[in-house]
Amino acid sequence: MTASFPAPRTHGAARVWSLSTGPLQENALLVAGEENAGFLIDPGDEAARLLALVRASGVTVRGILLTHGHFDHIGAVQEVREALGVAVHLHPADLPLYRAGAASAARWNLPFTQPADPDADLVQGQVLTAGDLSLTVRELPGHAPGHVVFVGDGFVIAGDTLFAGGIGRTDLPGGNHPQLLAGLAAELLTLPDPTAVYPGHGGATTVGRERQTNPFLR
Repeated sequence: MTASFPAPRTHGAARVWSLSTGPLQENALLVAGEENAGFLIDPGDEAARLLALVRASGVTVRGILLTHGHFDHIGAVQEVREALGVAVHLHPADLPLYRAGAASAARWNLPFTQPADPDADLVQGQVLTAGDLSLTVRELPGHAPGHVVFVGDGFVIAGDTLFAGGIGRTDLPGGNHPQLLAGLAAELLTLPDPTAVYPGHGGATTVGRERQTNPFLR
């Protein structure tokens, strides 16, 4: 790895790189196992930087996974999918948000390349594999109707559901506050306390830390 990229955090055989992208500082994540195959998750912006990270890491990307369809999480999808030649996976309930990406970005006066439709659906309990890496899909709507999280061995890619000291917004179209809280209780707070949480914005945290200190979870 070059000095311009963050070092990966390790969880057993898995490694997780987090790279903040774009004006909204959305966290794109590269996750790989010991066999150096993995997934690129939520490529929100700055496709060139993300592709440079992939090259520097040596990881063979087997697919692009999306936690949800908000524009700041999908802005680099088209360029990255074309460069890597891989499928894009999204929960079907978030397809309307995904298709509205350009219109949403325009409201912020931000440049945006609208990606073509996803190639594959994500569903509750689905296990995605790349070499020796396995990620399990858990549906966690509330911030977005089709929001999912990806659970690995000792970590979870949480998107915009749970943050260090906060939770996802529910005042956007399709948001539902009680639904988000119920999903957090069922799908994230049932994970062991040491489980690392990689949110869509901001720094990483753990399930235990948020269970104990997050004011929204009390």
